[in-house]
Parts: sequence; structure tokens; C-alpha cells
Amino acid sequence: MTQPTSRAETVGPGARGPLLSAYGLSKAFGPTQALTAASLTLAEGEIVALMGPSGSGKSTFLHCLAGIVRPDAGRVDYAGTDLARAADTRLSALRRTEFGFLFQFGQLVPELSCVENVALPLRLGGQRRRAAEREALRLMEHLDVADVARRRPGACSGGQGQRVAAARALVTRPRVVFADEPTGALDSLNGEKVLRLLTDTARENGSSVLLVTHEARVAAYADREVIVRDGRTLDVAGGAR
Repeated sequence: MTQPTSRAETVGPGARGPLLSAYGLSKAFGPTQALTAASLTLAEGEIVALMGPSGSGKSTFLHCLAGIVRPDAGRVDYAGTDLARAADTRLSALRRTEFGFLFQFGQLVPELSCVENVALPLRLGGQRRRAAEREALRLMEHLDVADVARRRPGACSGGQGQRVAAARALVTRPRVVFADEPTGALDSLNGEKVLRLLTDTARENGSSVLLVTHEARVAAYADREVIVRDGRTLDVAGGAR
């Protein structure tokens, strides 16, 4: 099995321009403070692992960075847009074209075949069905799931379904992929395969990846780690950012 890229072999964010930056994000859900002045910078083509225990605020942080949840305070800069204050139409367009999403349980549409699921972001962007499915099949071959293209998700194994979901996240060649515990529902063998294919394909496409995890073996696929603890971001050594 191909080993994850060593941090020593990667180019640090200082050598690449920032693509996505968050400053002082705070978010509360009722009396619960999920984030407190959390910050992060993601460079072009960089893979960053957001690490922390359950309930630390890492998923809320990712959702704020992706424009899914609006923070109560702070700023999220993406390509000249403050996602914390952008119009819903702008956020929807970004999620359709420049952002890709991979969640713990895939969230595939059960009524569609696997290839139709992968092609869906392209179809929503206006591509004709035949062209969209041709591109979807190309990527499914790359992720070793072309054999399930005409099956529905319910007829696939967990590992196959998550690789189909990874193909859907990558099919538009997004600038940023947001992956929230993408291997949390898989055994270690399938988890390693999904991670290797996801990160290798993202690097080939030049996509940046934000990878939420609480497992060190998953974070090993990233260029660097940002710790989220009690709603705050910390560096790997444990110093508050």
C-alpha cells in the first residue's frame, strides 16, 4: 500500500499563497459555546488535518469555514469573499463549483445509481447527462469503483460507497475539499484505501483539503495538523493560536 506523504517532503504554506483564512471565529448554540476565537489559514494545494476529541468544536469549525454555518463573530476569507457575510446565492454557487464535501456516512442519494450520484454536481452546474456521467465514470475508475457505477448505494459495501462519495466530492475539481471524519464508519483497511485515494487525487487536481479527524493515522495523510480543543485552535505543540 502506498504510504502517506511525509511532512518533510511537502511544501509548507509559507511557500504557497493562502486560499482560505479564518480569523477569530466564535459560534454558540444556545448556552453552548462551540468556538471561541478560532483561526486557520489554508494554502493552495495544502492538506490540513483538524484534530481534536469529540465535542471539541472541529466539525463546527469546518462548517463555518465552508459557509454552511455562519459564525457569530470573526471572518472567513476565500478568494476575496468573506463567507461569514456572503449572500446565500454566492455560498450556494461556491458549494456547487469550488467546494467539495465528503462526510462520515457519504450521504449519497439512495434513489440514484452510483454514477448518477457522482455526476450530480456536474449536472447541477449545467452539464448534459452523457458528458457528466462520462466524467464521473473516469473518476470512478481512478478511485476503483467503476464496477458499481450502475448499482444504487444500498447495494454497495461501506468502503465502495465512501469511495463513490469521494468521487462525487472531487468530480468538479474543487479548489477545497471539506472532509468530516471520512473514514469514521469504515474498518481500518477500507479507511486507508479511501484516504490514500482521496489525498492522492486531491494532490493531482491541486485541490486543498480540510480533513476533520480524531485519529493520528488519518492525520498522517495531511501536510500539517491544527488542534481544536474547547473551541480554540492550537498548534501541534499545543500553543494557542
